[in-house]
Amino acid sequence: MQDVKLEHIVSLAKRRGFIYQGSDVYGGLSGTWDYGPLGVSLKRNIMNLWWTMFVDERDDMYGVDAAILMNQKVWQASGHVDTFTDPLVECSNCKGRFRADKLEDPNKCPTCGSEGTFSKPRAFNMMFKTFVGPSGQDELTIGEAMEGAPDTHKLEGMHALSYDPNAISYLRPETAQGIFTNYRNVVDSFYPDLPFGIAQQGKAFRNEISPRDFVFRSREFEQMEIEYFINPEGWEVEFDAWVAACKQWFAALGLPEGSVHELEVPAEDRAHYSKRTIDFEFDYPIGREELMGLAYRTDFDLGNIQRVSGKNMEYTVKGTNEKFVPHVIEPSFGVERALMAVLCSAYREDEQNGEKRIYLALPEHLAPVKYCVSPLLKNKPELVAKAREVYAALKKRYGAVMWDDNGNIGKRYRRQDEIGTPHCVVIDFQTLEDGTVTVRDRDTTEQRRVNYENIV
Repeated sequence: MQDVKLEHIVSLAKRRGFIYQGSDVYGGLSGTWDYGPLGVSLKRNIMNLWWTMFVDERDDMYGVDAAILMNQKVWQASGHVDTFTDPLVECSNCKGRFRADKLEDPNKCPTCGSEGTFSKPRAFNMMFKTFVGPSGQDELTIGEAMEGAPDTHKLEGMHALSYDPNAISYLRPETAQGIFTNYRNVVDSFYPDLPFGIAQQGKAFRNEISPRDFVFRSREFEQMEIEYFINPEGWEVEFDAWVAACKQWFAALGLPEGSVHELEVPAEDRAHYSKRTIDFEFDYPIGREELMGLAYRTDFDLGNIQRVSGKNMEYTVKGTNEKFVPHVIEPSFGVERALMAVLCSAYREDEQNGEKRIYLALPEHLAPVKYCVSPLLKNKPELVAKAREVYAALKKRYGAVMWDDNGNIGKRYRRQDEIGTPHCVVIDFQTLEDGTVTVRDRDTTEQRRVNYENIV
C-alpha cells in the first residue's frame, strides 16, 4: 500500500459517485452517508461476496432477515438497555459533547480550546429510542401542538397523549439479537446438526457521540454477522476454523496480508459475555483500527433469552437424550469498514506520459464496472453503431458495463481508472474489418487486440 491519506479517499468517493454526505443539500447530518451509483454497486458486490462465501457455499449455514424494530425485552435481556454506553463529557464553555476515551487531550476541548472545562464522564446509551404506535407519543405538549396551527380553537380541550412504557422500542444497534431470537424458529423448522450457523445482513443504528473518519464510525451502517452454534466441548477447534475463514475473507477483498493484524483482546478489555475475542485490525489512513471482531460468546445470549422469555433454548442432539443450551462463536463484519479498507487498499497514484494518474486497483469481482465500451470517434456513425452492438452484448453477459463516448479517449481512460474499471474496450476502424477490438488493462495500461466475441 502507498501512503494513502483519508482526504484522498473522501475526495475520490464524492467526485466519482461512490459516497456523498447524507442530506448534503440541507447542510448534511453528522454521521450519515449516502451511497451513489458506484458506491451502491461496490457495497453490494462486497455483501454478495460475503453471502456467497459464508452462506451459499456452506451446508451448515442458514440466512435470516429480522425486523429492525424489536420488542424492548430483547434489549433488556441482552444488557443493551443497561450497558450499551460510551463515556460522555461536555465542555462548559462551548457546550460541545465528546466521547471521553477518544479525546487526544482529556483536559482540552478540541472545539473551543478551553482547558479544564469538561464535566465528569457520564454513561451515554447509544441506542436510538422510539415509540411503537400512538400510545407512546407523549413528547407533543398542548403548547407545541397549538404553535403555528391555523385553527388553534380546534385544539381546545385537547389532552396530551399519555406515556406508555410498553410502547418503547429501539432502532437495533446490532443485527446479532435478531439472529438469537430466531434460533428456536430455525431449529424447529430445519432441525440442523450441530454445529450450524445463522447469518444476517442489515442496517444497524448507533447514536455515536462523535461520529468521525468518513464512514468508519457513523450513526447508520450495515453489518454482516453470523452466530455459529456449537457444542462447548472443543470450542477452541471451531474458533480456530473461524480465524482461518476470516483470513480467507480478507484475501477475497484484496487486502494486503501485511495490513491486517490480529489483536488478542485481554480479559479485562473483553465484553462481559466473551470468553475469547480477537479483533482483526487494519492499517487505515487514520491508523490501525478494528476491521471486524471474532468472539466466543458462550451461552450468554441464549441463556438470557431462556431466563427472561421462559422459552426453552436447549438443543437435543439427534438420536440421543442429550440436551444443552448451545454456545456461540460470533464473527461480526462491518460493511462500511470493509468497503473503506477495500478503497484504501486499491488506491494508487502513478505517472503516465508525464501526468499524474489516480486509479483504483480493485479486484475484478468487486469492481462496480467490469467493462467500459467506447467508439474511438463519436462522430463516426459506423463506429458508434458497432460500439453499441458490442456494448449490448457485454451488458447482457456481465451487467456491470458502462458506455462512455465523452471527450477524447485519454480522458475516458482516466475516468475509468479512477472508478476501478478493469477493462476498457474501444471500437475502431479495424473492428469493422476483422471484428477485433482494443482492450486496455487498467493496472498496466497495456492494450491488445481481441476478438470481441471471445470477451462475450
